[in-house]
Amino acid sequence: MVYIHHGKTEIALLERRWKRETVSAIVAAIVLIGDQLSKHWAETWLRTNGEYKIWDGVLHLRYVENRGAAFGMMQGGKWFFLAITGIACAAMLYFLIKERKRLHFMMTFSIALLLSGAIGNLIDRVALGYVRDMIYVALIDFAVFNVADMAVTVGCCLLVLDLLFFKGKKYMEMMDKKPQTGENS
Repeated sequence: MVYIHHGKTEIALLERRWKRETVSAIVAAIVLIGDQLSKHWAETWLRTNGEYKIWDGVLHLRYVENRGAAFGMMQGGKWFFLAITGIACAAMLYFLIKERKRLHFMMTFSIALLLSGAIGNLIDRVALGYVRDMIYVALIDFAVFNVADMAVTVGCCLLVLDLLFFKGKKYMEMMDKKPQTGENS
């Protein structure tokens, strides 16, 4: 909502917030759609045809059903992961809504990546009971992962960098100075 009587500054702030939220939402939607499409392709093509070597010995595509956490850890904890992911998604949504006026682009963007990746894997866990993975970095023999895992990893890294070195650090300092309700002085 734009209130003209607040002047050009208020309009500019609302426009920047709208752009920040729109860009983050679009990127999150693209990640989520790309994740689900790549998982569908992996299940239909790779499952039938086997491993595909994009660059032999470096980057391969292979279909894996992951019943554990990120990168195959803690196999078999479906209900635990459903609960934790659901709580984490709800917390991120609550934070994005509650703090939307104070958040800057990098924080909004990184949380949107985290949220879209978490939802992408949550969809698999709810619908299938496991997460479909397909990207294998053979060069370092790293665990097989998917687009949602990449979004979570990149979102987490961006958020940590932001909180340590950029505007996120100022946000945290502002939150530390915020008066606490219900405390005795």
